[in-house]
Amino acid sequence: MWHIVAKATPQLVVKGLEVTIPLALVSFAIGLIIATFTALILISKKRGWFRIIKAIFGFYVWLFRSTPMLVQLFITYFGLPYLTIPGILPNGIKMSSATAALIVFSLNEGAYCSETIRSSVLSIPEGQWEAAYSLGMTKRQVLKKVIFPQALRVAIPPLSNSFISTVKGTSLVYTISVVDMFGLAQQIAAQNYQPMIMYTLTAALYAVACTILTILQKYLEKTSSKYVAR
Repeated sequence: MWHIVAKATPQLVVKGLEVTIPLALVSFAIGLIIATFTALILISKKRGWFRIIKAIFGFYVWLFRSTPMLVQLFITYFGLPYLTIPGILPNGIKMSSATAALIVFSLNEGAYCSETIRSSVLSIPEGQWEAAYSLGMTKRQVLKKVIFPQALRVAIPPLSNSFISTVKGTSLVYTISVVDMFGLAQQIAAQNYQPMIMYTLTAALYAVACTILTILQKYLEKTSSKYVAR
């Protein structure tokens, strides 16, 4: 048993550093950009035609928060190739499994994190907006210099939790043929006929990674609150 663990552990760690963590980091970074843009759209008080844009972004958030990620992965990777439109998409939409995974994870992060950012911005008292406007600041300056720095402190815990969930969620990509840390564990388990050992080892490695991320989260929370009056 121990020789299997000793041999498999370095392989799983390398695969985690090559696939699992990069996929989580890149999709989270893209998701944050999407989330910030989406949140700003949803909290905007513009009227008229802008309501249509808000409705579209609201539908996007609802859709990705209301459907399982596994189903989204299957639709994107297995379903889109069958979405044919004569003259426009005669062969459907085909992409690599890694691209499909990145798209789905990024859009998921965008949907979930947009609600975090939106609620964090709305948690800042209205009086701070008014005070900043009275100093002659533009809306962009108010957001950049007054609102976002405070909202970030509020958003760090839920955003960190989202990232940790994403790291764990990457185990789903093996279902569309992306060999991540869990996918490699599946292959090794099939070769050695030791599924219990391999799955337990993989769970332990995920736990170690998430524990490190939790420690970093606590550090970020402490740092962001350093100059907050108590």
